[in-house]
Amino acid sequence: MKRLKRNERIAAFVKIICDEPNKIFSLNYFSELFGAAKSTVSEDIVIARRVMEQLNLGIIETIPGAAGGVRYRGITSAAENIKFLNMLVEKLTEPERIITGGFLYMADIIYDPSIAHRAGKVLASCFNRKDIHYVLTLETKGIPIALMTARAMGIPLVIARRDNRVTEGSAVNINYLSGSTGRIQTMSLSKRAIRKGAGVLIIDDFMKAGGTARGLINLVKEFEAKVEGIGVLITTTNPREKLVDNFIPLLYLEEVDEKNRNTVIYPNSRLTG
Repeated sequence: MKRLKRNERIAAFVKIICDEPNKIFSLNYFSELFGAAKSTVSEDIVIARRVMEQLNLGIIETIPGAAGGVRYRGITSAAENIKFLNMLVEKLTEPERIITGGFLYMADIIYDPSIAHRAGKVLASCFNRKDIHYVLTLETKGIPIALMTARAMGIPLVIARRDNRVTEGSAVNINYLSGSTGRIQTMSLSKRAIRKGAGVLIIDDFMKAGGTARGLINLVKEFEAKVEGIGVLITTTNPREKLVDNFIPLLYLEEVDEKNRNTVIYPNSRLTG
């Protein structure tokens, strides 16, 4: 392979580590890939780190020791969050989104890859200093955002089902009380899905009373694992007292006025300050 110039090496280096966040790459890997000395690669990393931090594009960390190397951690700035969350507010307050019963049509937003990707980056940035090994969600609408959060953190996604699937082998099943409907429902998760003692991040698209999140917390306990955080795209301001504590929403939904075709929704100020 033709010998690469410094700017070419740095471009390739940034692309590789950003494609696999939190994965540790050894200096040997880049030295062999680029046909360059480790000292040269180290200088490239210093330049890339400085530029990434100046532009708030993430953090490049050097891991010392024999098993060390370099890895990328994605972060989002307050300015980036403001721009993204205000865009979501603008979309969600469109009068035509209000449907019968005072609900908001959100499927096109949740399943938009670009929006899900950016929401996942923001949520991952909120929790990337935690000791987390899995992202957990309940099927189905929470899956896109949970998957993008897992990708941004470089960890697996685990999906709890509403019924047991024979293809997943033996499973843990629990009943939980839905905070929004007041009905007893069931969720199921394969016994192979989460290892004992692992850290788990719960992600969902919408929270009203927190019944689903509470059920997922109880499910994690069955695996003798630990919930390290809860993130949601949108939570309602009513009821104010939820069934779970210490969750981070991106947006607060205060009111959907079906009669006047008006929606009151606003960003979480903790993410934009």
